Amino acid sequence: MKILDRYLVRQFLGTFTLILLALPFLFLITDLTDQLDVYLGRGVSVSAVALSYVYYMPQLIFWGFPIAALVATVFTIGNMTRHQEISAAKAGGISFYRLAAPILGLAAILSLVAVAVGELVPVANLRKAEVLGERDRFASPFRMNLVFRTEDGQTLSASRLNAETNEMSNVVFEGREDSVWIHRAANTARWAPEQGWTLVDGYVRWISDDGDSNAMKFLSLQVPELEEDPTDLLATAKAAEEMRYAELQRFIGTVERSGGNPAEFEVNLAERLSLPLALFVIVLFGAPLATSSQRGGTAYGVGISLAVTMIYLMMFKVGQAIGESGAVDPLVAAWTPNIFFLAAGLFLVWRVRT
Repeated sequence: MKILDRYLVRQFLGTFTLILLALPFLFLITDLTDQLDVYLGRGVSVSAVALSYVYYMPQLIFWGFPIAALVATVFTIGNMTRHQEISAAKAGGISFYRLAAPILGLAAILSLVAVAVGELVPVANLRKAEVLGERDRFASPFRMNLVFRTEDGQTLSASRLNAETNEMSNVVFEGREDSVWIHRAANTARWAPEQGWTLVDGYVRWISDDGDSNAMKFLSLQVPELEEDPTDLLATAKAAEEMRYAELQRFIGTVERSGGNPAEFEVNLAERLSLPLALFVIVLFGAPLATSSQRGGTAYGVGISLAVTMIYLMMFKVGQAIGESGAVDPLVAAWTPNIFFLAAGLFLVWRVRT
């Protein structure tokens, strides 16, 4: 079995690597055909466009993982079926389940690799947006009528936030400490990396539960309880694709506390795991499917791979749109394609002749 395992692993990895290296360039050519005139029309130099596509490669590779895994599975198992190698293995007492075990093991490992690549993608996407000047074009540094709730339950309101000057106007920051309600108001608040937020020209008032109150004016007052910087409070500084997993989690909490709808970002967060793990699910689905025909050759394998990939991607896109609309829970929207294909794969595995 060690010889057979090595043979399967070599065949699978050879096809997987070839497809994974080829797909990004196919995606790149398609995107370049659509977007090159747009970039040049905005005055972006050719060298900047070329550099942006270098940063775009991790995203393209990430998208290619499940497609390459499915093609590699269909071609590896399909070729063995057509050449009667699976029949020979079964005659030697080796079941199809044992035969497919090395491929499923590789799929599980590659799923973890895809998760790691997915953490690299936001960093590269951010650099791509900066090179193309897209962050400057689309991100507004201002926010009017800001209302924000901190993690410990305190409330911030401001008439205007300017993330360029790191200032807020007409600021009210209030919350409870033990049995005392603390109300702080100021004309201006300024943020600095070392000091955090400082209220300027205002007053603070303490109100106890028994009704006693005290007040004091101040020229400047630091508020270490407000840990978010101007970019966090802006809540529009980055696209979801430009934030890593932990950063996106924090951003969702920020959007919720500022009264926004985080559904779009929650779906994106759930897909950070569902998309890489789709690699394992799609291999489990494709392995028994590839044994269903002994004829057809390369065209049959390509046809199966394209059809399954299109259905899978369509389900992800539909689920994403439904989840972002709030019609279903973001986790349900992101994981439904995997659950559907996992059930179908287990059914095919159960039906396959071992």
